[in-house]
Amino acid sequence: MIHQEPDPLSIPSSPPTQPRLVIASQNPGKLREFQTYLADLAWDICLMPADLDIPETEPTFLGNACLKATVVAQATGDWAIADDSGLEVVALAGAPGIYSARYGQTDPERIQRLLDELGEELNRQAWFTCALALARPDGQIALTEIGRCAGEILSAPRGENGFGYDPIFYVPSQAQTFAEMSAETKRQISHRGVALAGMLPKLKQILSKAELL
Repeated sequence: MIHQEPDPLSIPSSPPTQPRLVIASQNPGKLREFQTYLADLAWDICLMPADLDIPETEPTFLGNACLKATVVAQATGDWAIADDSGLEVVALAGAPGIYSARYGQTDPERIQRLLDELGEELNRQAWFTCALALARPDGQIALTEIGRCAGEILSAPRGENGFGYDPIFYVPSQAQTFAEMSAETKRQISHRGVALAGMLPKLKQILSKAELL
């Protein structure tokens, strides 16, 4: 039998490997959000490996965002982006702050604890803060951004949308809680939306240059 070498022209070429941007999270909602914002870039945007555990040991939102981005970038060898967010209440000296997600086991527990601690306090001022950090594949931080949304803490939950403290976080300019807003409205005015909007032009510029390397 005569062995015939395949025609090189008939062998489908492998598509070039897309550069990857890893989200330092296991939250599919965050993945969809970044995929939407960066849809015009030829990047594979994915969640971090499920077995990667990152203790949030820094005392600030920005510190934790940088820590997570660095750990994920070094573990994967890819660009990585991370956020750290939370609620800060004036009358509680900024609490729950970086402990927002650890204020209870469930969202209702966290909300109830916050309302119990506020009690009849008249000053209900609060704000959500989001810190974003982008790390290069070697773990060096390339870009950071902080976004905030000011509001007030209601005495009882309102609305069915969102998650976390959304039902008690009231935004006077919208006359709604986060949980009463449409997803589009919340995306535009929320702390994460503000941070992403501020970072996006610089983020796209950096990733576009990295894509050419």
